[in-house]
Amino acid sequence: MLTISELSFAIEGRPLLDTCSVMIPGGHKVGFVGRNGTGKSTLFGLIRGELDPDLGMIAVPRGARIGGVAQEAPASQTSLLDTVLEADTELQALRAEADTAEDPARIAEIHTRLADIEAHSAEARAATILSGLGFDHQAQQRPTADFSGGWRMRVALAAVLFSRPDLLLLDEPTNYLDLEGTIWLESYLARYPYTTIIISHDRELLNRAVGHILHLNDRKLTLFTGTYDQFEHARLEQAKLAAAAAKKQEAERAHLQSFVDRFRYKASKAKQAQSRIKRLEKMEDIALINDGQVAPFSFPDPEELSPPIIKLDDVTVGYGDTEILRNLNLRIDQDDRIALLGANGQGKSTLSKLIAGRLLPMAGKMVAPSKLRIGYFAQHQLDELTAGETPIEHLRALRPHLMPAKIRAMLGSGGIGADIAENPVERLSGGQKARLAMFLATLDKPHLVILDEPTNHLDIDSREALVQALTAYQGAVILVSHDPHLVDCVADRLWLVDSGAVKPFDDDMDGYRKFLLARRAVSHTAKKPATAPKKRANPAERRARLAPLREAVRVCEDRVAKLEDMQAKIDGLLGGSAIYGKPDAAERLETLQIKRAEIAAALERAEALWVTAQDKLDRAEKG
Repeated sequence: MLTISELSFAIEGRPLLDTCSVMIPGGHKVGFVGRNGTGKSTLFGLIRGELDPDLGMIAVPRGARIGGVAQEAPASQTSLLDTVLEADTELQALRAEADTAEDPARIAEIHTRLADIEAHSAEARAATILSGLGFDHQAQQRPTADFSGGWRMRVALAAVLFSRPDLLLLDEPTNYLDLEGTIWLESYLARYPYTTIIISHDRELLNRAVGHILHLNDRKLTLFTGTYDQFEHARLEQAKLAAAAAKKQEAERAHLQSFVDRFRYKASKAKQAQSRIKRLEKMEDIALINDGQVAPFSFPDPEELSPPIIKLDDVTVGYGDTEILRNLNLRIDQDDRIALLGANGQGKSTLSKLIAGRLLPMAGKMVAPSKLRIGYFAQHQLDELTAGETPIEHLRALRPHLMPAKIRAMLGSGGIGADIAENPVERLSGGQKARLAMFLATLDKPHLVILDEPTNHLDIDSREALVQALTAYQGAVILVSHDPHLVDCVADRLWLVDSGAVKPFDDDMDGYRKFLLARRAVSHTAKKPATAPKKRANPAERRARLAPLREAVRVCEDRVAKLEDMQAKIDGLLGGSAIYGKPDAAERLETLQIKRAEIAAALERAEALWVTAQDKLDRAEKG
């Protein structure tokens, strides 16, 4: 259980939390929502004890482990699998102590706890989590230093999921995942057995993985029961009721004031007038629910071109001599809304760059009208904004002939208001930078807009504004996004980029979700005869694969042998005559019998772990 009582906190005099109180029962999964910059990540810092509240308190059960993804996994020579295994410090400590413990009672405790935390399946669980987040078996054996920061963030996420903290705090976990990883995470979190709080702007994640919504608005916390869609409905109903109550109150106030104004100075009515004055003074304003207006997006409409606007005939594309996508035969018309599906590394960004003209075909032909204009937005473009320059200066560089008033008006139409137009880009939030980069990319009224992960820095309301803008836009859209809701609302065609090819996916996002989960289930259970001979044909690789399993069997055998030896010694004492006939014989006999029972229980668990380890080795040797 997490209890927040009368919590207040301010940063540099700006209050973020004001006398907030909320209680989250153990085992609840909660989505934490609110506008960017309102203090959600700050509350996580307070829960973790990294910040001290100005007033109030936060209480978690004694001994509860709090876990979250603070930073990416370090770039080391430790393999991904071992990095994840090391995250469960209790497991590692128990395994190490099991090799050196001598006291029977402690050995029994160790093996009981190892059984409780399912130590025998630790490697399999870690591998399953890494696989779900996009790492195949070969990648799991490679050192973390081989991977970029975004991929190491996935390793850090895998590590905290594997460690299974009692209170799991996740801050925008899907920002560094692809759509496939996001769908896997939804399924995993829905089954996670411990208390979870997730800061997320991913509507589908909040609809599928949580049962409560914690809302931070106007420095207050409110806990709602249900999914995000249910929260949104409840919030809308609250707003309607508040507006109706405020209207009724205003009418009552006008009626009272009218009586006061008419009879205040009339002796026969003075007492009644004073009564109404007191009622007016005690009447508290009904607070209207106001989440504020989100700035709109705007995509200027282009003139119409004759179809198709792009046609690819037997195109192959890649980098240098490396082919990524082959034999592409695709057509794009101006009214197309296409989402690219497929795991990271399969070529979605490569296809986007080809269509945008940033990569040339290695073979085949790509045809497009000479008047075609393409707007291209990708996450890396946020880093290409010029440091030290304001949005006004960015636009002036592209439109030097425009008057200042026109520049401000154009920025405003793109959702870049006067409050940020004169701020240098390094002082803009991630969402504000995304708006600026998107505005600049679509400045020339493109016939086709390519958006590669446009929502990473946008809150839910801003994502809805983006949906509205794309719906109204009269050009073609190519979308790459890990946000299923955005894809569902915008795209009417799905292309699957996989294994060097691009093919239509003739279903919706629910169908794609089922397709992914089914394919993942098959990959985990099906044998792969095509790769088995390759593994057997390489003795060094086979030895490396079997070594940890053989070591696990050896450790189990040693534990069993040690416990059997201790049991034999106690049996010898119980069967001998040395302790009988002495004054403390009864007490010593009781102590020995208790120790023997503890050793017997520990031996039973150790033998079970041994059998499991041996079964795993036998299966691997046959595989």
